[in-house]
Amino acid sequence: MAGKILLIFLCMNVISFSVNASLRPHACAVESGGKCSESGEWKGEFFPGIPKIKYEGPDSQNPLAYRWYNAEEVIFGRKMKDWLRFSVAFWHTFRGTGVDPFGAPTKYWPWEDGTNSIAMAKRRMRANFEFINKLGIDRWCFHDRDIAPEGKTIQETNSNLDEVVKLAKELQGDNIRPLWGTAQLFMHPRYMHGGCTSSELGVYVYAAAQVKKAMEVTHYLGGENYVFWGGREGYQTLLNTDMEYELDHMARFLEAAVAYKKKIGFKGTLLIEPKPQEPTKHQYDWDAATTTNFLQRHGLIGEFKLNIECNHATLSGHSCHHDVETARINGLLGNIDANSGDAQTGWDTDQFLTDIGEATMIMISVIKNGGLEPGGLNFDAKLRRESTDVEDMFIAHIVGMDTLARGLRNAAKLIEDGSLSELTHRRYESFENELGALIEAGRASFEMLEKKAIEWGEPKVASAKQELAEMIFQSFL
Repeated sequence: MAGKILLIFLCMNVISFSVNASLRPHACAVESGGKCSESGEWKGEFFPGIPKIKYEGPDSQNPLAYRWYNAEEVIFGRKMKDWLRFSVAFWHTFRGTGVDPFGAPTKYWPWEDGTNSIAMAKRRMRANFEFINKLGIDRWCFHDRDIAPEGKTIQETNSNLDEVVKLAKELQGDNIRPLWGTAQLFMHPRYMHGGCTSSELGVYVYAAAQVKKAMEVTHYLGGENYVFWGGREGYQTLLNTDMEYELDHMARFLEAAVAYKKKIGFKGTLLIEPKPQEPTKHQYDWDAATTTNFLQRHGLIGEFKLNIECNHATLSGHSCHHDVETARINGLLGNIDANSGDAQTGWDTDQFLTDIGEATMIMISVIKNGGLEPGGLNFDAKLRRESTDVEDMFIAHIVGMDTLARGLRNAAKLIEDGSLSELTHRRYESFENELGALIEAGRASFEMLEKKAIEWGEPKVASAKQELAEMIFQSFL
């Protein structure tokens, strides 16, 4: 019986793969207006019929126009584009297929030929820069293995990467650069136990070589930051895990990265991106507070900042604003991966952020931080599985950009008005006296405080006025 079930399962998979192959377009599909030469190279636009996206104002009904993002508009002495510093995520935008654990890919972009060849990698890179230029932004982010295929050896893999990166450098010109680059240390089977926390020395060595190369190409492309996301740096069970040993190995790995950054003259910021779990059951950089503690324990404060991803914050049980603010007050807010999850699911759905309230709270922290530069707002977000039109790529980014631009406008108005900050200030007025100053200076002993408690008796406790705070906040949305 078990054999029959296995045979049926295998047959179903063969049928599934056959159907997918029949649906996949040929190397030079021309349905959307592109043309191919005899050599198979793509000619013409990748996005024909899509104009350069422009600002048309809040009353516009054009889905291919900005309603709130006006790049040159000045807010608090700085252009909107410089507050927001938007970036396109190459992996979601150009490598996302719509696949999920229960279904095959749903997205077959006209320029794809179904391969992971160097020629295809170059074609995607050309599409990427046409997309960026039409959106009117000047930053992008990448994983090394998303932009170039892995070879049979490290040398071949590095050669592949160099070839594609050379083209990217040419296409960037003088105005576009990576917001950040990173190494993909989670997809290949070699990383099933982690990269820098793997129980296998050979994997640790291989991960170091991969990060070294990824840092080099990020530097070559003029990248402003370099990110470490430890999707496999964690555990499934503590029964077979030496957590202290693995955490110390991770610290040594990061120390080596700092040393190499300085050796090659890379001036960008090194960023750690917290996430609580998925794909591991427990990831070591769980949230902003946990990661801050790790950096402090290992003497790495001053060498790293945090890249806060909104959906990761919610997976850890926080709001995005909470982790952004935690990073800010610790002097570690370096970048934000702007996305969101779904309250009804328990995994990383990587949706475009469209919540105006959350965007406003995030931008309050960004303004208090004095901006994010050299970091920015990267759209680590993907189209829904059911969104399969090429124009959906633009619409998704437009709504994400407009949401954060609207959040920036709202935050500026809230700060200028002052009502909310005044309400918050009044909550702590009781400390504005000599005793409060002694407490804040660390000069109030328990004996001194006990005498005051006896003298004053039962304290009066004022209302927090939460509903009033919410009313004020909502009035600016």
